[in-house]
Amino acid sequence: MIRLEKRPTPSRAWTYATPVLAVALTMLAGGLMFAALGKNPFLAIKTIFYDPILGEFAFYYRGQLLVKAGPLILIAVGLAMGFKAGIWNIGAEGQYIMGAIFGAAVGLAFYPAEHWYIFPLMVIAGAIGGLLWAMIPALLKVKFNTNEILVSLLLVYVAEQLLAAMALGALRNPDATGFPGSRNLQQYPAASNPEIWAGTGIHMGVVAALIAVIFAYILLSRHLMGFHIQLAGQSPKAARFGGVNPTALVVFCMGLSGALAGLAGMFEVTGPAGQIAISFNSGYGFTAIIVAFLGRLHPIGILLAGLLMALTYIGGEAAQATLQIPAAAIQAFQGMLLFFLLGVDVLSNYRIRLVKEGVA
Repeated sequence: MIRLEKRPTPSRAWTYATPVLAVALTMLAGGLMFAALGKNPFLAIKTIFYDPILGEFAFYYRGQLLVKAGPLILIAVGLAMGFKAGIWNIGAEGQYIMGAIFGAAVGLAFYPAEHWYIFPLMVIAGAIGGLLWAMIPALLKVKFNTNEILVSLLLVYVAEQLLAAMALGALRNPDATGFPGSRNLQQYPAASNPEIWAGTGIHMGVVAALIAVIFAYILLSRHLMGFHIQLAGQSPKAARFGGVNPTALVVFCMGLSGALAGLAGMFEVTGPAGQIAISFNSGYGFTAIIVAFLGRLHPIGILLAGLLMALTYIGGEAAQATLQIPAAAIQAFQGMLLFFLLGVDVLSNYRIRLVKEGVA
């Protein structure tokens, strides 16, 4: 018989090994899935993981890799702060949408003026939009002890309806003769988020993601609030005895994650997406949950995990185009990362023990 035996303390070796093992198992299971679809599994894995980095068009793909990783890292860093404290914000997708709506609304309100302060105001508005949306589950939790998982998740669907309403109503391009969607912000210089280095696609959102990683690292390692976050997650009772204010912690963590998700949405709508549209949201808020856990809720780990997940996006799109692999199969492949990570993560706290049948 196979039995799981709890370790006295979590295994440090397995804590770092499980993400690598999860990636390896994802490749194996993904290869079997691609083979079942009638595709060459080795070619599919090569297209997803190798070609965007070292393939023929690697220079183009490398820039796009950072562009895709930017919002994932930005959102995941915020989520990780709450997750480490035992505060579960699952609605970052809604906060991402609201940040885009708020940011775009401010920029379009100035159209067609060209002032230097328009884009900074949009950045502030994007952060506020995400923060305000995150405050709804935060305040309901501290006032009425509601479940922040359910409230934040359900608010995603409300945000999606607001997005559709904005694309069809208040923010719709008046010159578009009835087509849904706002003006193209990329064609409005004062409200656009252009490339920093021509030909790479890298914009201010990528820079913001790197700043967020540095900020989170300093917060967790050098600041009292970072100590409170880690203490609350490891031992809630000790945190209460240590004077940690649970209300302030919930508001801070939810507010920070909401603001960073809102910034990600604002940078995306002013950059790669270009406009408020019904199909604007692309699941970054949910994928960032995978990135946060794959990175072990550590800022540096999240940076690496974001790049890896972005690689599956870029490589997945290439596999769809060249190998005709269905988009649903690529999404399933990405989901396998979280599935296997959660599966093998049990080895950090438990060891596998073989015992004879009937032995207690």
